[in-house]
Amino acid sequence: MQTMVNKVKDHLQNCIIPFWKGLRDDEYGGYYGYLDYNLKLDKSAEKGCILNSRILWFFSNVYLLFKDESLLHEADHAYTYMTEKCLDKENGGIFWSTTYDGKVKDSTKHTYNQAFAIYALSSYYEASGDPDALEKAKELFYLIESKCKDEKGYLEASDRYFHKIGNDKLSENGVMADRTMNTLLHVLEAYTGLYRVWKDDKVKNALKEILNIFTDKVYNRSLHRQEVFFDDDYKSLIDLHSYGHDIETSWLVDRAVETVDDPDIEWRDKIHGITGDLSQNILNTAFDGHSLPNECENGKVDEKRIWWVQAETVVGFLNAYLGSGRSDVKYLNAARNCLDFIFGNLVDKREGSEWYWAVDKNGTPINDLPIVEPWKCPYHNGRMCIEIIRRLA
Repeated sequence: MQTMVNKVKDHLQNCIIPFWKGLRDDEYGGYYGYLDYNLKLDKSAEKGCILNSRILWFFSNVYLLFKDESLLHEADHAYTYMTEKCLDKENGGIFWSTTYDGKVKDSTKHTYNQAFAIYALSSYYEASGDPDALEKAKELFYLIESKCKDEKGYLEASDRYFHKIGNDKLSENGVMADRTMNTLLHVLEAYTGLYRVWKDDKVKNALKEILNIFTDKVYNRSLHRQEVFFDDDYKSLIDLHSYGHDIETSWLVDRAVETVDDPDIEWRDKIHGITGDLSQNILNTAFDGHSLPNECENGKVDEKRIWWVQAETVVGFLNAYLGSGRSDVKYLNAARNCLDFIFGNLVDKREGSEWYWAVDKNGTPINDLPIVEPWKCPYHNGRMCIEIIRRLA
C-alpha cells in the first residue's frame, strides 16, 4: 500500500499538477478548453464551466493536501473565472460554457453543472477561507432546491431563466431522459462537500432525501446495479449497466452516509448493503482482473477502457477493501491491478500530455479522442491520487 501511495504521489506532483498548470490562460482567464490527441492546443475553443469547476475543485484539494501556495494561486485563478464569467449575476446559476474570451456561449442551466460549482466552491472555501465562496455555494444550494427540483426529486436541464428544456446534455444511448442517475449522484456529491463545511440541517435533510431516492428508485435490487436513464416517474428507459458509475457510486454514497452521520443504524446498514452489492457485482461480473469496460447495453459490452472509469475503479475497490476492515484482500488486489493497468496503458508518456481519454481492452490508445475537452479534466484521475494518499498514507 505504501508503494501505491508513493507512486500516485509522484504522478500527481510531477505529471497531473504541472500539466494542468500549463493550461492556464493568463490572457482571458480560466484554463484552455481543448487539446487534441496530437497535443495541439486550441486556444479559441469553448471553455466548459464544468471543466472550470472541476479544475477549481482539483487545485483546492491538492493545495489542502500539499500546502503549496502555487496550488492555491491556481485555485484563485479558477475561482475568479467562475465568479466573473461562468456565474449568471442577473438570474443566478452557472452557465454551461463560455467562449474562449469569457462570453456566454451556452446559457443552459443544468442541475449537474450547478452541483459541480457547489462541490468546487465548498473545497475552495476550505482551502482559502474566503467567506464569499461559501456564500456562493449556499446560494447555489438554495437555487437547486428551489428551481431545479420538484416533489419527485431533481430536474435536469433549464434555460437561463430556469424554464425546463430537453436534457440532451446528459442523455445518451438513443434516449432523452427526464431524470438521470448521473445528475442525482453528483448533487449528492456536491451536498456532501457542502455539508462538510456548512453543518446546516437543510443540507443534511436534502442528503438523506437523495439517498432515499437512490435506494428506492435508482438501485435495481434484482440486477444488483443502478438504472441510468429514467422518465419523469423513474421508469428506466433502457437496459444499460454503467460499470463506471456503479463503482463510483459505491464509494460516493458511502462517503455521504458517513458525512451525514445519522444515528439510525438500520438506515445506514441498508445503504452500506447496497453499496457493497454494487462493488461486489462489478468485481464479479465486469472487472477482468486488470481493468473495467465502459458499460453494457442490451447485453453488449462496450470494451473501451475510459480514463475516468479506471480511476473510479481504483477508488471504489479501495473503499470496499477498507470498508471490510482491511480483511477482504480481493478488493485491494483489484485496486492495485487496475492502478498498474492505468500506469501501463492510460498514462500518456508523451512530453506535454497527461492521460489518454481511452484505450482498447488491450491497452492501445484510441487516437481520435482528445486529451482535454469540457469533460476531460483532472477531477477523476486527480481525485484517485488524492483519495489513495489520504486513505493510505
